[in-house]
Amino acid sequence: MTPLPTIPAGVPDQASVLARASGENFPVASRLLLGGQADHLLAVYGFARLVDEIGDTALRDTALEDTGPGDRLGLLDWADAEVDRAVAGAATHPVFVALGRTVTACSLPVVPLHDLVQANRQDQLVTDYATYDELVGYCRLSANPVGRLVLGVFGVLDEQRAALSDAVCTALQLVEHCQDVYEDARAGRVYLPAEDRERYAVAPADLTTAPSPLGLRQLLALEIGRARLLLDQGAGLVGLLSGRARLAVAGFVGGGRAACAAVARAGYDVSSGPPKAGKPAVLGQALKAWAR
Repeated sequence: MTPLPTIPAGVPDQASVLARASGENFPVASRLLLGGQADHLLAVYGFARLVDEIGDTALRDTALEDTGPGDRLGLLDWADAEVDRAVAGAATHPVFVALGRTVTACSLPVVPLHDLVQANRQDQLVTDYATYDELVGYCRLSANPVGRLVLGVFGVLDEQRAALSDAVCTALQLVEHCQDVYEDARAGRVYLPAEDRERYAVAPADLTTAPSPLGLRQLLALEIGRARLLLDQGAGLVGLLSGRARLAVAGFVGGGRAACAAVARAGYDVSSGPPKAGKPAVLGQALKAWAR
């Protein structure tokens, strides 16, 4: 097997990663902050975004047999090794160089970084989840590490806060899955548990049918209800924080609640695209979370 080059072809550059991230939760939250914390949050987000982009393209049938630009698993192996090089101060990609500085400055745990890579490996191999518990297990890799890294940047990561953060991050991932049902289905991925699809008689064709069939809308109502419950469970994290950390986490909680409300307002019909909450709605919910 031919070794991957230092920075393999197919790995996005730093500028394109941050450009695509414009307007998303992490950079928006970062703009609320000043100085080093903003830079460190953006370094974490840039890493998560780059790894997501590597894993976004479906694995080729032959990719397990060779290593090259089209091999998503090979590229993710490179990213996993680059995490270790970043921690050692020997990374080559600018996104990982910035990540290495942040890991050192903030004493960040390394396991969440590898978990994010593993989540994208799983996306290449698992396209459907049988149960809600299995889906939550995926969220432990794909979403929860981000919250733990954010708490680490602020220097407030401990066991209690991490558990509350996990609830918020899993909720945000569930909402995103609900919003992106049609896009995911067209890409060959389903993040609605099979046991729930069976419960509401949701057929594979329903995931690409417009408008959303009744069974699918009922299923999305169930998933949004689960996300709301998790947000309520994790919202106590805001009260354990102060200053900019409190503001940033209140923004995540508020954004999740506003997104849930947007899907509900659409009647759980997501066939025309992800229902989005407007900035006033997000701000209003964030202020409520911060005040409580």
